[in-house]
Amino acid sequence: MKIYTRTGDDGTTGLIGGTRVPKSDDRVSAYGAVDELNSILGLCLTECADTQLKALLAAMQPELFVLGSHLAAQDERAALQLPRPDADAPARMEAQIDQWEGEVAPLAHFIMPGGCKLAAWLHLARTVCRRAEREVVALRASRPKDAPRFAAPVKYLNRLSDWLFTAARVANARAKVNETPWIPQKPQ
Repeated sequence: MKIYTRTGDDGTTGLIGGTRVPKSDDRVSAYGAVDELNSILGLCLTECADTQLKALLAAMQPELFVLGSHLAAQDERAALQLPRPDADAPARMEAQIDQWEGEVAPLAHFIMPGGCKLAAWLHLARTVCRRAEREVVALRASRPKDAPRFAAPVKYLNRLSDWLFTAARVANARAKVNETPWIPQKPQ
């Protein structure tokens, strides 16, 4: 497979199924945000020494490729030719969050993103995940006839952002780094 094709030099790209669209198309924005998230997970993996967390993060990267490919499909017919997203993934993430909540203090305040380097990267991944979710929600709203096939990606990204938030908290706890609460100043 060639890296360059020159077909995008006019500002268009090909969707799965062959349709060419402007690179500003909402589908491109949605799968581009998922691709960016996947790249940040790659950075998280470079900082992760925790075997369990590393395996969980690594397993999410192929899931994001599947999700992105469905967003890049021109229609349902093209999407049917792709690997199916794992319908059990959100429930697996919920179970992991529930398990991890025993390792971290209950939330009493919002917390500042940061702490150890891995936690900071996980917080960045969480915010990019939220943006990807917004892009997919906008895509679903702009294409009512395709809305049903975008429901699973929205659910997956929503749960993943919760998972990433909790993973950041766990990374700080395991690194013995205190979280910084955000306690707003009272108006004077």
